[in-house]
Order: sequence, then structure tokens, then C-alpha cells
Amino acid sequence: MKRSGLFILLAILSGLSFSGTCAENKPFSLDDLEHRTFRYFWELADPNTGLIPDRYPTESFSSIAATGFGFAAYIAGVERKYVSREEAASRILKTLRFLYKLPQGPDKTGVAGYKGLFYHFLDMHTGLRYKNVELSTIDTGLLMAGILASLSYFDGDNATERELRDLAEKLYRRVEWDWAMNGRDVMSMGWHPESGFIKSYWYGYNEAMVLLVMAIGSPTHPIPPSAWDVWTSTYEYDKFYGFEMVNFGPLFGHQYSHMFIDFKGIFDGYMKAKGFDYFENTRRAACSQRYYAIANPKKFKGYGENIWGFTACDGPGYSKHVWNGKEMVFDGYSARGAAYKYDVDDGTIAPTAAGGSVPFAPEIAIPALEAMYDQYGSQIYKEYGFLDSFNPSYTWAPANEKGWVDIDYLGIDQGPIVVMINNYHSGTVWNAIKKNPYIVTGLKKAGFRGGWLDAIR
Repeated sequence: MKRSGLFILLAILSGLSFSGTCAENKPFSLDDLEHRTFRYFWELADPNTGLIPDRYPTESFSSIAATGFGFAAYIAGVERKYVSREEAASRILKTLRFLYKLPQGPDKTGVAGYKGLFYHFLDMHTGLRYKNVELSTIDTGLLMAGILASLSYFDGDNATERELRDLAEKLYRRVEWDWAMNGRDVMSMGWHPESGFIKSYWYGYNEAMVLLVMAIGSPTHPIPPSAWDVWTSTYEYDKFYGFEMVNFGPLFGHQYSHMFIDFKGIFDGYMKAKGFDYFENTRRAACSQRYYAIANPKKFKGYGENIWGFTACDGPGYSKHVWNGKEMVFDGYSARGAAYKYDVDDGTIAPTAAGGSVPFAPEIAIPALEAMYDQYGSQIYKEYGFLDSFNPSYTWAPANEKGWVDIDYLGIDQGPIVVMINNYHSGTVWNAIKKNPYIVTGLKKAGFRGGWLDAIR
């Protein structure tokens, strides 16, 4: 895509001032985006604990899901030669040592987790529970996905990699997934020591695919394979902007599990009956969002064929304003998205939505990233790549006359960008997970067949 006067005009119309390409005045590069995003994890990890911050530069706690994404990013970084294999293995080992030694128990304070699961957020420096957050099944699952990828990737016969594998095994095997079922046929989203299990459970379709697969495949605390069929029985299958698919509004629900498991060419019973796989389903989700942005039913500024992407992200902050003749809520952090029976759209665009779509629909995802870079330049693209989100329509606050731009990066939104770009180029994390016996077992017990999975005996 060439920069031209058209881009300048589009930027002016969108409400954000045009600033050329970026501070370095270079054309968009997918390689540069991958490298910058990798550096979020490599440079911002706590030097003593290895934990990854939930956000930056705003000071924050650690996200255990972002820490799992960090492990995957390190693996990608080795393949891209951003860091050496030895450096990445040592960094992951240090973090695993810290996680394994953290206290676990039913107490409200002074612990990092319980029953092998971890709390959603941990103090960056002590690793203990942050305030009153929940013991999170999905965030533990995403942490363990990074741990299992590391277990399979670092297969060398040296002291560092042997200890890394040993700790990875111990951390995964001690998680009591069966306890998290709480006696039901679906898994609870979490637990509080103050009040017990959360009254929300994992019904499909969403980001919990990898969680259920690893829980079914556990050799120590497995959940029944029937949990997969119960989950798929609650799918919302319908057409959205011309694409039939299993629907979920925010694109992160289509991407997080796919960061680790390559679903291309493998089918469970549900998707076999539909005639396409989950990889294709994710492609359709991205394409439908693009067509939604082209239609732009709410007439937000900036939307178009190459400016799209709606997922959980930061926003301008909760406030109400009249937009297009109607009172509109502009939210803070929110699970934005567009799908059948799902409409959470306040004009906020998240680059991670397109970045995480690169392997599935490169023909639309890469031009979207390039267009955002070209139109908004260094306003949204800085040290660690794209800032989390921006909203050209939100112009009410004094500092936002030309549109709102986030000040932060979010770890769970940085992860899909770097890992998915790398999977697109080389399939590094996918290939590691294909060698993991627990994921393979979980997939097969859940009823998956075909493709690369059938080649594994």
C-alpha cells in the first residue's frame, strides 16, 4: 500500500492529525512490529520474578496470562534471533522457579494461588495475590499454555533445559482442573476465598478452547472428555455480515487458543458437521468484522476497509455523549466486538485485533496494520509497537479534540501480535505445541481428528 494524499485526507476526516509514517519516517514493516512487540515482554519483565506487567507505562500488577504469552514470545524471539536460545531458556527457568515456589493455599492473603491454579493478577515483585482478584481458570490456562509450549520447545540435553522441563511438568501436573468443575459438567470461571466459586461457567464459543483441551489431557486431574461436547452444545452459530460461523464478538476469543494450538485441518465433531475447521472460523470472524467496519452502522470516524478491529481493549473512559443523534456510552476497558447477537462498539479500534488475525487472513490483516501505521503514525506506534487502542470519534475531553489515543500497552493484547505474526511466518509456537503430549491427548479425547493430529501416534 502506498502513502499518498488520500491517506492524509482520510486522517483529517477521521479526526486524528496526520503525522506521516513514524518518528523514524520509515514505511510499515511487519518485522519491525514483531520485534518491537517482542521487546514489551523481554524488556518489561520484572528482573527478579520474571513476571510480565499487565500494562505499561502505567504502573501495574502482573497478569498471569500475559506471563504465559511472554513465554510464547520468547520462543518466537529465539527463532527470530532477537535473543539466544540460552537467554530465553534462562529467563523462562527463572520465572518457573519463582512461580513454583510461590505459596498456595485457601487463605485470602499471602498466597499466589490454590489447588495449582493462580490468581488473575499478582504483585509484580512479591508474586502474591493482588487485592481481591479471583483465582482464574482461564488465566491459569493461558499461563499453562505458555508453560507447555516451553516444555516442548526447550528439549535440549543441558542442565537449564532439563530443569525447565521438570518445573514445567510439575506446575502443569499440580493444577486441579477437576476441582474447578465444582461438581458440574462445565468448568467455573474462577473462585474467591471470600465467597467460593464464581457463578459463571465456561460455555462456548470463546477463548477457553485451550483451557478445556489441557484440562481434558491432564494426567493427574483431568476433566471428563464429555465436557467438550457440553461446551460446543452452547455455540452460537449463525451468519454475520455474510459469513456463517460460530460467533463470539471480541476477536480475542477467536485468537487466544489459536496462539498455541494450530486448528487448521483438524476437526471435532461439531465442526466436522459444519464442513470447516476452527482456523477457517477465525478467518471468517476477522472478515466479518472488516465488512462491519465498511458498513459502519453507527457512523464512527475512521472506519473503513483497512481500518477495523474490535476486541477487549482500553477505551476513553466511561462517559455518555450524543453521537449520530443518539446517546452513546463510551467505555473504559471493555470487551468490544461485533458478531451475531453481539454489539459492543463505541468507535474504539484495537490494532491487536488485526495483528492477531495475520495468520488467518493476511490479505486483510496486514493492510489494516499498515493503514493504521500510515494514517496515524507515531501517535499510535511507539517503542513497543502499536499502543493498545484509539478512538477517532471521541473528541469531548480537552486533550482529545482530534480523537482519543490510549497511553498504555496491554500485555494480553501485545501477545497475539507477536506470537501470531511469528506463527504466520514460521509456526514456531504451533510446532512446539504439536509435540506436547498433554495437548495432543486432550485434543484426541475431545474428539479431534484429521491433519497433523492423525500423523501423531
